[in-house]
Amino acid sequence: MSKLKEFFAYGEKVPGYDVRVLNEREARAAAGILFIGAFLGLTNGVMLGTAVFSEYFVSFFALDFTIRVIQPRYAPSLLLGRFFVQNQTPEYVGAEQKRFAWLLGMVIAWPMFYYLVIDFQPNPIKVLVCLICMALLFFESAFSVCLGCKIFHLIKKAKPTHCPGGVCEMRIKEAVQKFDPVQKFILIVTVIAISYGSYLYMTKLEDRTVLVKKIKVMLMSEEELQKLEEAEYQKELEEFDNDDDF
Repeated sequence: MSKLKEFFAYGEKVPGYDVRVLNEREARAAAGILFIGAFLGLTNGVMLGTAVFSEYFVSFFALDFTIRVIQPRYAPSLLLGRFFVQNQTPEYVGAEQKRFAWLLGMVIAWPMFYYLVIDFQPNPIKVLVCLICMALLFFESAFSVCLGCKIFHLIKKAKPTHCPGGVCEMRIKEAVQKFDPVQKFILIVTVIAISYGSYLYMTKLEDRTVLVKKIKVMLMSEEELQKLEEAEYQKELEEFDNDDDF
């Protein structure tokens, strides 16, 4: 009976911790692996016009996050992550907040599974959801930022402990974590340059993919949309006038 209870217990018992915990290192590694899969699926869809890879990935993603919510020690992506970081010192975080974060991921995953695998209906909104998922995976993998954990802390009355990166326990930043005026200026310029460059990439470059065309239309003003419609109408008239069949 005790073995059965332990089988369904969420998280691991580790000496020195008052709550059950999970290894954040393998969770971050798993997030990186899933990010690569999501990125390949998105690029295949945008550049090759096929959703086959995305269908397989979303199916795996939905199943993987469901297993994470039930019992993470058997989740395929976490086991892959463990394989790559097995020789690194574990970084333990509270299992409860990670479970909540993964539950949010599962809630997103299954509707995406339906609309991409069962009833394929691609549109910019679904692409945006995929991009949000990729951003969350990237932030967890690269920066150990768990948005679902932060939401859990906001709705839970008890004070959280053992957060990713030790943010719950940290009170004073070390000197190496702070920005001097020159560093702040460089950081602000970098963010502005990246944002402006991304905007130019989406709006000024030649349309080569369906996604870029749709994003450009979404970012256009009413005046620009009207000019686009007029240009398309003129193009249709010219093609009609040049048609030799009439």
